[in-house]
Amino acid sequence: MISTKINWGGAYGEVLINNHGLSRKHIIEGLRGSLRRLDLEYVDIVYAHRPDRLTPMEEVVRAFHHVIEIKGWAMYWGTSEWSADEIAEACGIAKQLGLIAPIVEQPFYNLLHRKRVEGEFQRLYNRFGLGLTTYSPLKFGLLSGKYNDSPDEPPAGSRFAKGNDKFVNYVRNNYGNQGWQEDIEKVKKLKVRFSLDATERLLTYCRSLLIGLEFLSRS
Repeated sequence: MISTKINWGGAYGEVLINNHGLSRKHIIEGLRGSLRRLDLEYVDIVYAHRPDRLTPMEEVVRAFHHVIEIKGWAMYWGTSEWSADEIAEACGIAKQLGLIAPIVEQPFYNLLHRKRVEGEFQRLYNRFGLGLTTYSPLKFGLLSGKYNDSPDEPPAGSRFAKGNDKFVNYVRNNYGNQGWQEDIEKVKKLKVRFSLDATERLLTYCRSLLIGLEFLSRS
């Protein structure tokens, strides 16, 4: 399965207003550009990577319907880091207008961030048949415990010590702040209940929870 994401881009250089968002123009141009770079005729899923609260939801839904049903550039569309209300609004508009609704959400989900997946999204699984493709089950490696003894600066050789992309630089600049310190303390307090190392245990937890949610949505 091949997917791509639409929202932020760089096709227009420093003209940010043309690089960001989920307007009809940006969705069509962005997906067409992505397919060209991938050398593909279509992708399986195109994600709306973060919501665009400056574009009417109907325009967003109609644009994704257009690139799927009319253009054939994707089989399905989904959301990434949308709220439950935003997903419900998109699904409601799609149903009302006879358009294609999002089928999947990609939320940030791990043992320290469970509220959306296990709480807010509960009403969406049965009502809309929403699926999930979660990311960061180890919260950027923090839940592996490798940062426990380096609360103030990244340990030598780690991703946040030697990486140089925009995300890594952002985390490195905020490394050791109050939120990070609080998460480190939470990780230290986690009790080992199985004869597995911390990383495998946490991945098993996420997998088993998502299998349970899939069963719930089908029941």
